[in-house]
Amino acid sequence: MNDVVIRADRLGKQYRIGGRAPYQTLRERLNRLMTAPFRWRRRGAADRAPAAPFWALRDVSFEVRQGDVVGIVGRNGAGKSTLLKILSRITEPTEGAADLIGRVGSLLEVGTGFHPELTGRENIYLNGAVLGMKRVEITRKFDEIVAFAEVEQFIDTPVKFYSSGMYMRLAFAVAAHLEPENLVVDEVLAVGDARFQSKCLDKMSQVSTAGRTVLFVSHNMSAITRLCTRALLLDRGRLVLEGPATDVVSAYLARDAESGTTRTWEGASAPGNEQLRLTHVGLFGADGKPCPHIVSVEDELHLRIGYEVRVPRLRFRVSAMLMAQGSVAFSTLEPVEAERQQGFHVSTVTIPAHLLGEEEYAVSVSLFGSRGVKSHFAGARDVLVFQVTDPITGQSARGDYAERLIGAVRPRLAWHSRPEASPSGNSERQSCSV
Repeated sequence: MNDVVIRADRLGKQYRIGGRAPYQTLRERLNRLMTAPFRWRRRGAADRAPAAPFWALRDVSFEVRQGDVVGIVGRNGAGKSTLLKILSRITEPTEGAADLIGRVGSLLEVGTGFHPELTGRENIYLNGAVLGMKRVEITRKFDEIVAFAEVEQFIDTPVKFYSSGMYMRLAFAVAAHLEPENLVVDEVLAVGDARFQSKCLDKMSQVSTAGRTVLFVSHNMSAITRLCTRALLLDRGRLVLEGPATDVVSAYLARDAESGTTRTWEGASAPGNEQLRLTHVGLFGADGKPCPHIVSVEDELHLRIGYEVRVPRLRFRVSAMLMAQGSVAFSTLEPVEAERQQGFHVSTVTIPAHLLGEEEYAVSVSLFGSRGVKSHFAGARDVLVFQVTDPITGQSARGDYAERLIGAVRPRLAWHSRPEASPSGNSERQSCSV
């Protein structure tokens, strides 16, 4: 169809690993040649077998239509960056073909295409020229690029003196503002502070709504599901899944996570001791079904913790803790320490909708009793892993705000505004009682 702007047909890229003899000087080569007839031939570094082929990409085919925002996900070494380099015409494929219609703006590394001896101003014009932009087009966007990158004070300084953050801001600003028909971005969110990352996400959202095509590689699954309509999953150089972004990210997390949203144990392998052992932990939706790896901020979640009491009577309480980015998001526990009889039990705690933020969460559980001194009976760390995303429907705490909200929790709180008679608010204070 005529709206296809990127087409990959059985793309493959092969490299060769090992097999190279160590570097030798001319004198060493001549000496080896002259002495060869007088010594036993032994297999050495120079006599190695040919280098083994390594396929960074193999048999990758897909199409991208104009205006699509396509995420590319996969583990390190899956072939994501190799694919983008081929599409950006930085490297040639070993087999297959890639067709692109229109100009391509690439941001594959910090400051890709920048000359360190040139100033920020000169690099903006240089990058624009490489993208095929006319000088008048670059000049029209120049002030907007500099303002976005926040390098006004240093725009006439050679970029070799820039910090990595300044380099990154300017590189992204050039790639995003010079209006290429196709924008290729690789891990732009890996550098920069949270504020800059939020600006990048907002800008890419604007680029996509303007009808331009975006290929976006990131390990930030929330960004992938927020920005992308479709996604590709690469594994060991092959395309293993293509489809809606949420489905692909869910499949990727299911492959990559050490544990999913359910976990069971049997026998002596279960966490605990001869008094009490965990049997299962699971995350379920309001419909009672196990949750997928990706849930919405609008979903009500039910955490079920199953355990076996192995003695006639035992007093303890059940607790859970959610971690995000290495920090505790929150912890919760039963308010009362209860006595439970021998046998199997399950405790459930409800995590209300509109509480969690856009993060990846790891769940830890603990069963413990107290008799003056806290005593742990059973526990498991990072037993479940799941991702929370925000569909930006206007119903969550963000409303219609498009940028990322910071924080592991994001409760939807009530806001009220009204006109006030005077800035001091004395009349309001008089009507309040303590």
